[in-house]
Amino acid sequence: MPSEIPLFPLNTVLFPSGPLPLRVFEPRYLDMVSDCLKHETGIGIVLIKDGSEVGGVASTYDFGTVGHIGYWHRRSDGLLGVTVVGDQRFRILNREVQPSGLLVAEVELIDNEPTAELPEEFEPLSDLLDQILRQFVPPDTTMPTNFEDASWVGGRLCELLPMQLVQKQNLLKLNDPVERLERLYDMLHELDVA
Repeated sequence: MPSEIPLFPLNTVLFPSGPLPLRVFEPRYLDMVSDCLKHETGIGIVLIKDGSEVGGVASTYDFGTVGHIGYWHRRSDGLLGVTVVGDQRFRILNREVQPSGLLVAEVELIDNEPTAELPEEFEPLSDLLDQILRQFVPPDTTMPTNFEDASWVGGRLCELLPMQLVQKQNLLKLNDPVERLERLYDMLHELDVA
């Protein structure tokens, strides 16, 4: 069943269960955050196809992730700091630009992938993720972990590894967590990392 959500176009790709710290300063997004906190609704995090994060309305890809605000605070620079946690993927059906410049979309929610045990051949990817996360600071170090779940490991690696954003977007669209791990493994193998 379609839902209507505000979109936050960014130069990043968020996966379910992933944390995304943001600095919010544009009035349209400050109002969006306020409204989402007040009504406990989500924000659609979508990758920018053309345009920029600031100013005009950017065009976006059609797949994204609904995120819910897990934490917010006033930063020392006076801006609003928000940590959005990925919840569920979606596909955009229709978009419209509100007078404030906020992009709102009618979306079809995509069921979350079921928990799938990490296949043994991909344990090196789980180990790599563990090594990467040990170098981070909150919120990445305070989120719940599940190194045995193929979907969780694949999502975190997609978010954290330095790869082209279009590659991350294509991996977000996949519905099979093991296929996502296979593609990640192949990419890392080509780079002589895995």
